[in-house]
Amino acid sequence: MASIRVTVWNEFRHERTTEAVAKIYPQGIHATIAAALQKEEHVEVRTATLDEPEHGLSGEVLQQTDVLVWWGHLAHHEVVDEVVERVRQRVWDGMGLIVLHSGHFSKIFRRLMGTSCELKWREGNDHERLWVVQPGHPIVAGIGEYIELDHEEMYGEHFAIPQPETLVLVSWFSGGEVFRSGCCYTRGQGKIFYFRPGHETYPTYHHPQIQRVIANAVRWAAPSEPVSVVYGNTAPLE
Repeated sequence: MASIRVTVWNEFRHERTTEAVAKIYPQGIHATIAAALQKEEHVEVRTATLDEPEHGLSGEVLQQTDVLVWWGHLAHHEVVDEVVERVRQRVWDGMGLIVLHSGHFSKIFRRLMGTSCELKWREGNDHERLWVVQPGHPIVAGIGEYIELDHEEMYGEHFAIPQPETLVLVSWFSGGEVFRSGCCYTRGQGKIFYFRPGHETYPTYHHPQIQRVIANAVRWAAPSEPVSVVYGNTAPLE
């Protein structure tokens, strides 16, 4: 069985500038996610960060990536358009994309969605319960009815995204809000999954069920055999 080649991308800014974040993710959010994925069978993992040349996402790296996991927050505007377009084209060609938490406002996610991706938010130490609303979907295999997070940042509706092709998870917060937290899309031949939890000041990516959802999503989003599609001027068959 061929391995799934995963690149975990992270800005890696909060961890180097904020002591509270560094205590939770001393090697970076990307390192914590990558370490969890490295425990999976038939998964190869590399990492990339914003301040590397080409943000660590050269054409060669992307050609060797089956699924790209994306976490961004402070510096969406610093991601150069050339790299965004490179990633967008790879998704259309079949690369999977997992967008985490505040990556909803990244250039790449907004470009692929074609909407503002605005939402309500509050850093209020809310209690979050993520309900599985599509039982049996491979992304929530082994999760049960819900995931309980004692402390998380609140995201609330309305979330300005296209209607998900499949809605897998819905969050409820102790402040009363709800949010579409697990959204599946396809663009071209690529699969996209948006997964809401993961504010940098909470240990969310150390949570076993959150790690399981990300690992499941990687397997779901991994490309299958490419489909040959013919475009352009075509002679009649008859």
